[in-house]
Amino acid sequence: MAQSGLKTTDEDAISRSGITTIDPDEVKKFSAIADEWWDPFGKFKPLHKFNPVRLAYIRDGACAHFNRDRRAEKPLEGLRLLDIGCGGGLVAEPMRRLGARVTAIDASERNIKTAMAHAEPLGLDIDYRATTVEKLVEENTEPFDIVLNLEVVEHVSDVDVFLQSSGNLVKPGGMMVMATINRTLKALALAKIGAEYILRWLPAGTHDPRKFVKPDEAKAALSRAGLTVTAEAGVSYNPLMDIWRIGDDVSVNYMLSAVKP
Repeated sequence: MAQSGLKTTDEDAISRSGITTIDPDEVKKFSAIADEWWDPFGKFKPLHKFNPVRLAYIRDGACAHFNRDRRAEKPLEGLRLLDIGCGGGLVAEPMRRLGARVTAIDASERNIKTAMAHAEPLGLDIDYRATTVEKLVEENTEPFDIVLNLEVVEHVSDVDVFLQSSGNLVKPGGMMVMATINRTLKALALAKIGAEYILRWLPAGTHDPRKFVKPDEAKAALSRAGLTVTAEAGVSYNPLMDIWRIGDDVSVNYMLSAVKP
């Protein structure tokens, strides 16, 4: 069953980790709305809309890499997966249902408590922890087959250090999936101004466009972390059909798959 009884504060989780790429202001921002993670019409509505696309991309990429049948009931059976910046568990829970043994971490204790409270009555044995990537590395945590960095890098204080630490947690032969926002004028207009101030999809101040990461920057950082990018895809929103799609346009949202030799 999911772990319970955490008694730390968000600040404690950060301070215990020593050197960290966690931005305390970002932790406080998401902690303040942690109770809304599982409300499909609340402040995380865009993630609920976006989630099926992310999940399919991860499942299909993992199945291709590990030679699994994506149509199987539990195609990720036996694989160890780390979900970094898991929030309320919107990705961790489906990954567990697909058979992966999931460890999910977040620097916000409130996020972790929300995730635990949702997973436990469903009987999903997810190893939720209020901690940081750097702390896992410091503890010599056994590397994982799959590491997920979804909409996280645009909230950390040092992308290079963060991805280096994350890369250390990928086992040889394993893979990482990263998703984030490109630093373009189009992304500024749509992902920041449009999403936060016009459409009100996200709370104002959710993103700092100065922290958006260009694909070439992400690829270079992943390379320095010992990973080889094998796939790149854009994720775009069709307002007429109200759906998200995978495609070639990486000008706003994009996803990268990378493997460790």
